[in-house]
Amino acid sequence: MLCVGLTGGLGAGKSTAARMFAALGAQVLSSDDMARAMMQPGQSVYAAIVERFGSAVVLADGTLDRLALSRIAFAEGRVEELNAIVHPAVIARQEEMVTAIASQDPHAVVMIESALVFETKHAGDEPWRRRFDKIVLVTAPEELKIARFVARASKGSTLSESEREALEAEARRRLGLQMSDDKKASLSDYVLTNDGPETELEWQVDQLWAILKAAAGA
Repeated sequence: MLCVGLTGGLGAGKSTAARMFAALGAQVLSSDDMARAMMQPGQSVYAAIVERFGSAVVLADGTLDRLALSRIAFAEGRVEELNAIVHPAVIARQEEMVTAIASQDPHAVVMIESALVFETKHAGDEPWRRRFDKIVLVTAPEELKIARFVARASKGSTLSESEREALEAEARRRLGLQMSDDKKASLSDYVLTNDGPETELEWQVDQLWAILKAAAGA
């Protein structure tokens, strides 16, 4: 079995690459999806977040207001407070799932999709060296990352100039909290460049998949 970390900064396109790898047969575990499930009412992560951040992050139906939580975490410099609650729980669950998959399919390629493979401080010193056999980085130019973030956040609606500027500033703030692509590339085994049509990324994924699959069966 091969355990692969799939990472990339905001707007780089790692989720797009993850879907492509999944279509080829990779067992993809999304850190965001796991965190979202753990943030549902009744979960211990949900309770810890509400205790730490207060009722301002809870909607009328009792679910978390993820937008409000994100604004507070980033705008008030409390991202690490949030990460300290979510990351250990997500990483522990991922390790359980990787073990289960390996017992069922010794030749599987398990791919953990996470924006913060290198940045997390909640899995020991340089945890990626322990957690992953290989690391794949998806990169894109910063302005393209920002444009993708704005497009995703606006959900197709027309933005005023001030709204666009606010979203662009938010993207830059978030990118500023992440390790640079140059530094990530120096720590990664493979780099996929996502600065053109999806077909170009798909070609790179196809080529890399053959390498990963061979390594998993070796």
